Amino acid sequence: MESLLNHHKNHRKLTTLVENRTTYSADYAELNIFETHAYAEKVSLTFNFPIIASMLTGKKTMHIDGFEAFDFFPGESVVMPTNKEMVIDFPLATKESPTQCLALGIDAFKIDEVVEKFNQQVAIENENKDWNLDETASHLINNIDVNHLIERLTYTFTNNNKSKDVLLDLMIQELIIRLLQTKAKSLIINDPNQIFNDTRIGTVIKFIKENLTNKDISVDLLAKKAYMSTSHFHKQFKNTLGISPIDYINSEKIKFSKKLIKESKDFRMSDIAFKSGFNNTSYFNRQFKKMELMTPQQFKASINRA
Repeated sequence: MESLLNHHKNHRKLTTLVENRTTYSADYAELNIFETHAYAEKVSLTFNFPIIASMLTGKKTMHIDGFEAFDFFPGESVVMPTNKEMVIDFPLATKESPTQCLALGIDAFKIDEVVEKFNQQVAIENENKDWNLDETASHLINNIDVNHLIERLTYTFTNNNKSKDVLLDLMIQELIIRLLQTKAKSLIINDPNQIFNDTRIGTVIKFIKENLTNKDISVDLLAKKAYMSTSHFHKQFKNTLGISPIDYINSEKIKFSKKLIKESKDFRMSDIAFKSGFNNTSYFNRQFKKMELMTPQQFKASINRA
């Protein structure tokens, strides 16, 4: 991302020290890169189209209706509906270390077009067919797929390429789908009002949570619970949530293992692996590192240092 910003820096004009804005346009979308080089408070931003804002460098404090004020760091994104106000503080911005953020705006009709396709793909009879990026904002932290896409979009926007608009169109469609999957996953998995309990995907999620340490959970078994063929179930689960059934099961087991590591002083990692529903320690170690970017032992050491 640093090389992308250097390329941008060589071509942009700096006209203000607070939220200096450079715009790159394309069909159905525009990319705005904002730079702030001085301490500032209560800077208001509103867009007349839906946007996804991502931090590039530095730190902001965000004030958005419906959220407690939160610090906004690189690697995080905020999805904002049309005409939703963001009020921003810049506690650390200086001339030498500016705060940089991008805001990707997407035409509402393009979002509607992709949403309609997505709902056709994930619909199971009358279930799960009304997903949208509605009027609420959302804060995304460590969403690797979204971060990679934003980096590719930024590169394509800021570099001239004969196929630029075609490439951006494909990436914007993918980004909208990733955001829809993120929303679906969050709502179905957390489901505070139990509204998905009677749906087939919701029933499967509930079964997984209640049988997490069962070493015999398989995709075949889950497909039977959903009254679907194994191949159709696998496809619908991944299309809706953006993650395969096995990866979801492993992510829940790893979450449970972290709880055990925090709570237990004397368990060996082989015990933790077994109690978390893994058949062998090496597979547990591999899955833990894949999802947490550190080994279970490193995680335990970080807890002990805290």
